[in-house]
Amino acid sequence: MAGRLLGKRAIVTGAASGFGRGIAAAFVAEGARVVIADRNAAAGAAAARDLGDAAHAIACDVADAASVAALGQQALAWLGGLDLLVNNAGVAQRPTPLAELDEATFDHIAAVNMKAIYLTARTCLPALAASPAAAILNIASTAGVSPRPGLVWYNASKAWVIGATRAMAIELAPARIRVNAINPVAGETPMLADFMGGDTPETRARFLASIPMGRFSTPADIAAAAVYLCSDEAALVTGVALNVDGGRCI
Repeated sequence: MAGRLLGKRAIVTGAASGFGRGIAAAFVAEGARVVIADRNAAAGAAAARDLGDAAHAIACDVADAASVAALGQQALAWLGGLDLLVNNAGVAQRPTPLAELDEATFDHIAAVNMKAIYLTARTCLPALAASPAAAILNIASTAGVSPRPGLVWYNASKAWVIGATRAMAIELAPARIRVNAINPVAGETPMLADFMGGDTPETRARFLASIPMGRFSTPADIAAAAVYLCSDEAALVTGVALNVDGGRCI
């Protein structure tokens, strides 16, 4: 079913690696033009080169208002409009007792996982409202549904994303802007070691034991769900937080 996003214009944040890169690649394969927004300018540029003429890299710190405003201007100049916004950029938390996490780390988690969605929505809403079939997709986490100990403030940030998704969906429905989320289980991405407190056979076995299907998620798993939720096939789907989790949240 190639071409499910034919002609769509998209911004994907945190798209230089991990889930974001997988989503950007799938969007291009389905016919979209994609802005790869990432704080790592070199990695973003490399990702765009790999994806060809349908991708364009823009350096952006999603937690900084001025940087997000510049992203909006540059993206619209290249895309000529906007149909899809994927808020994928996020940061992990190493397992830490809740009272021992330092304030700077808490602020960083809140800024990237939460505030960034406010900033991108505020910036992109006028362009999305002009699209005949707009959608916002927020990448949350199973941590927002079934939290793990030692990750309290990360868990809370992802629960916030799910709540924000539902609230955005109901407010933006009259403007025909759909808003959904994906809840990935722990995935084979650069953030995995942080989640597990170190990547060892023992920590992998412990995490995998909590996933009934017995494996981590992959960028391809999340990208497949993202393509569906951002396509016209999901035209009546809004306010959903879709678990892509191998049964983790059952």
